[in-house]
Amino acid sequence: MELSAGMVAVVTGAGSGIGLALAERFGRAGLDVVLADVEEPALRAAAQKVADLGVKTLAVPTDVSDEAAVNALAAAAVDRFGAVHVVCNNAGVTSDADPWFGPVSAWKWVLGVNLWGVIHGIRAFLPLLAAQRQSHIVNTASIAGLIPATSPSYDAAKHAVVAMSEDLYRAMKVAGLPVGVSVLCPGWVRTGIYQAKRNWPASLGEVPPPALTAQVSTSYVERVISEGMAPAAVADLVADAIAADRFWVFTDTEFTRMALERWQRIADGLNPETEIDVPGFPPAKQLIAEIRQLLAGLGGELQPVRPARSSPAGAADRLPVQRWSSAECSLDSDPRVW
Repeated sequence: MELSAGMVAVVTGAGSGIGLALAERFGRAGLDVVLADVEEPALRAAAQKVADLGVKTLAVPTDVSDEAAVNALAAAAVDRFGAVHVVCNNAGVTSDADPWFGPVSAWKWVLGVNLWGVIHGIRAFLPLLAAQRQSHIVNTASIAGLIPATSPSYDAAKHAVVAMSEDLYRAMKVAGLPVGVSVLCPGWVRTGIYQAKRNWPASLGEVPPPALTAQVSTSYVERVISEGMAPAAVADLVADAIAADRFWVFTDTEFTRMALERWQRIADGLNPETEIDVPGFPPAKQLIAEIRQLLAGLGGELQPVRPARSSPAGAADRLPVQRWSSAECSLDSDPRVW
């Protein structure tokens, strides 16, 4: 589908990063753009940047984890422009909270935005797209949707986005509907996603503290992100995929090679690798050594997990105190847990 003037694009997470780059790319192609983001000052600034390209814009503050908010976004787009031709379900967050011993609120936030945000976006906009002569959905996953190598909640959400996108692609082809589908699986890109907790929702309580391993991994993550691909280059790849009706959008051949090797191990029935050298990071052996050194400096112990609030009164007093050594705790010997 060729992008052209007169079309309308909707982009979530458009206040910065890949989302803003997509909005600008569509604006340069002459499309009118609906920008959605939960961070309102950034959203207003982004909408002005796109409007300066000479196209019409609409900024709609939107929490994509909220179904009603996404439905309202779709209604606002139609009310303003009368149609929608391109939808980029792009909003995403990540958390450095401990996935296993930390609060479950981090899981709720990451899955709410990264997974349910895409589900809500598809369901809200698909009837509008199907009514057009040609249209396209782009779901932003991650290379983490093919290689579980970041944090469990993020990996789980992005794997689900890849699977849903494949299902949607097949459904559109079988039904003969004029809706193209692409899934974006970027590697390192220069975005602010690692500072996503600036938008932590008050409804989930306090922001969870970082996992112990974050003391080792944070500086490495920030460095590789700062050295990553420019968001504008990613947006160009997405525009090319829409024009070619291409499903997969990759940004880094090193990561796709890793995914291929992983699937070969799966085909061979081999257990998952425990030491994965991630592009841009120090060798896995070095990271493991740094994490174990950190734990040794802390006495090699983790604090016991407090029971959930739903536990019976006094249950915490009856729980035995548990401690795990750094050698026994797989969580803290895994450098991929950020």
